[in-house]
Amino acid sequence: MAAEDRAKGAAGASDIARPPRYRLDQPKAPRRRLLPEYDPESFGRLSERIARFLGTWRFIAWMTLFIFAWVVWNAFGPVALRFDGYPFIFLTLMLSLQASYAAPLILLAQNRQADRDRVTYEQDRKQNERSIADTEYLTREIASLRMGLGEVATRDWIRSELEDLVRDLDDRQTPFPAESEEER
Repeated sequence: MAAEDRAKGAAGASDIARPPRYRLDQPKAPRRRLLPEYDPESFGRLSERIARFLGTWRFIAWMTLFIFAWVVWNAFGPVALRFDGYPFIFLTLMLSLQASYAAPLILLAQNRQADRDRVTYEQDRKQNERSIADTEYLTREIASLRMGLGEVATRDWIRSELEDLVRDLDDRQTPFPAESEEER
């Protein structure tokens, strides 16, 4: 028995020393992340909404009103309550900060729109290819029908043939010049 225990122990020890085998037919277990997870689609939709708002007259009007109030308050307001002196450094810093966030959001929105446009163009191209193929098929079918009709008797052709036959019958039924009774 001691020999069997040693064999099992040796086998068990070698199993522990081996790295775990990964199965390729199963996904790996999710790992813990240090950073919080976010939904890129939600972030993309939010960036598009912000970019759309930044491109409106309402935003320009509110921004103009805000800057005008800032400058008036800091230029003509009570000296003790002014928080940003004449060169308006803090206003410049805020506008630069806003621009530094607005530019990437606008670019992200443009990239998402370009992706949607690319998908739309691809779908349009495929639809156009199908339409062209259908048109070519119908053109070939119409051409084959026309060729087949060239060999088929049409109404006008039958009418002209019948008119010719009626004329021939009329010509045959007209009495010959009157025969005299003497010739009979």
